[in-house]
Amino acid sequence: MPQDPMDFEWSYWIEWGRERILWLLAGHLLVSQVSRLLVEKYKPWCLMVYGMAACWLLLGIKGFAVILLHATISFAVAQFQLSLLTWLCSLILLSTLRIPAVEEAKRKWYDTENEYYLLLFTVSVRCLFCTSFSLEYCCHGPAQKSSHSFLWMLAYVFYYPTFHNGPLINFDEFSKQMRRQEAFSLKTNLSILIVGILRIFFWWCLAELMIHLMYIHALYSSAPPLEAASYWALGGLALAQVLFFYVKYLVLYGVPALLLQMDGLKPPALPCCVSLMHSFTKMWRLVKSLITLLICHFTYRYIYVPMGGSQSSLLGTLFSTALTFAFVSYWHGGQSYLWYWGAFNCLGVIVENGVKRILSISVIQDLI
Repeated sequence: MPQDPMDFEWSYWIEWGRERILWLLAGHLLVSQVSRLLVEKYKPWCLMVYGMAACWLLLGIKGFAVILLHATISFAVAQFQLSLLTWLCSLILLSTLRIPAVEEAKRKWYDTENEYYLLLFTVSVRCLFCTSFSLEYCCHGPAQKSSHSFLWMLAYVFYYPTFHNGPLINFDEFSKQMRRQEAFSLKTNLSILIVGILRIFFWWCLAELMIHLMYIHALYSSAPPLEAASYWALGGLALAQVLFFYVKYLVLYGVPALLLQMDGLKPPALPCCVSLMHSFTKMWRLVKSLITLLICHFTYRYIYVPMGGSQSSLLGTLFSTALTFAFVSYWHGGQSYLWYWGAFNCLGVIVENGVKRILSISVIQDLI
């Protein structure tokens, strides 16, 4: 039975995975385990060199140069230790991805659109990693600067399991865990790998069943079936779509999370099943939502909390929330529908928080 071709993200990453990325991830695993077994002290640099080589192989010398240039500029700006300047630099670098002349020039580097999109996705994610390093650099004193060298930045930026699509692990966590030298057991790691592969294979089979049998995205792309469906049917379609989204990210983030674990790092928690979520605010705050594990983790740590978040005044909380969703919309591309999406999500969080504050008033509680 033919599959539903309308989910671009799933088809795109599965195709790249089968062609090259899974093989490169297997190569990373081999380098990682050998370096942990023989040269634990030099493991970060072995993985850095491998990540650079993999980047060069997939994106070519020009793609590699773009990512290296972004990292160099971000590191240079971080030397001023001004968070606002770091953010300005990050937004400017991100905006260069949307300049038509630059886009056209980059397209000419590759034979196919898929190769160009791989560069676009990779650079977008690398922008978050460069920003994470720079902001962590700004927060630390002179005594800690040695652990935030340019070499460590390259080891972080070119760490291959998270290279193309995340998930995000902030620099301080990455550096601390990568420096930690612990007892290495090949037998234990092998059992973790086998169990992890079995789990990911189950999730992949489930996702393939859904995309071959349910045709959720094809239905959404055609107006007549939606117009003819009842409200209950539309609700069922919406639930089916977000459940597929959840299963899809169990696979897309499950693979790098397994490799992080094999490298001795603690991976970010995988998405929580959307059927178990009952709070819109909690879905974002716990960074386990179906929306995007990568960008939620980043915005919560580097935008929402530094701007005051829920601990500030009412206006401060509203501003923190709006700024967070504005960045999410801009990072995803900044198209008009993304601004609408961000505005409605922001409104949902504000309304829920507003209702909670009203219900917490003693008079209201007495009435209840």
